[in-house]
Amino acid sequence: MIKIPSSEITPEHVYLNRREFLKSLGIVGAGAAVLAACAPSAPATNNTGSSGKPTTTSGSSSTSAQVPDPPDDTTLQVSVSTDELGDSLNTYKEITNYNNFYEFTVNKEKVAGLAKDFVSYPWSVEVDGLVNTPKTFDIDDLRTMFDQEERVYRLRCVEGWSMVIPWMGFPLAKLLEIVEPKSEAQHLRFETLLDPDQFPGQRSNWFEWPYIEGLRIDEAMND
Repeated sequence: MIKIPSSEITPEHVYLNRREFLKSLGIVGAGAAVLAACAPSAPATNNTGSSGKPTTTSGSSSTSAQVPDPPDDTTLQVSVSTDELGDSLNTYKEITNYNNFYEFTVNKEKVAGLAKDFVSYPWSVEVDGLVNTPKTFDIDDLRTMFDQEERVYRLRCVEGWSMVIPWMGFPLAKLLEIVEPKSEAQHLRFETLLDPDQFPGQRSNWFEWPYIEGLRIDEAMND
């Protein structure tokens, strides 16, 4: 496991004043492109990996099957009640009804309503590009192949807001160990679903779709 030293973490006072920092560089106009980085998910088409990066591409099929509804905030079970700063967890309602998801709308309070009929099952994630073992994972595979862990993290958005949220899942490093990134791979590129029929926001030209995000390989392999 690669350890990222704390000295590389942006100090909180710098993070909170990043807008002033961008202004000082004369690149405040870049903010609109950066805001989409808060989105918990986004777009995707079939990716050939020609960019020289291992690629994950996710998407649902056209079936109308639905996963069970998530528990409400009265039944959600968490093993930790605060984050690393001692702040209490947000409620389940707050977490699931305040979302950055520009594929639906830029209005955070309206995303949940617009997403209520979104088809998220079955779902698959394709990993290709600079990997020794390209593989497509079914969502059910991801739920059973890896031990599910619960962690509490503070989600910090580039817009300046944050939430304390319990997450359930597994370290990305475990998936990458299976596909084996090649030695020349330097970055991991995420590209998600492109589906204007389900994502009304993708019918606009406000942003370039599909949404793409990335990590350095050492970041992706960090626990």
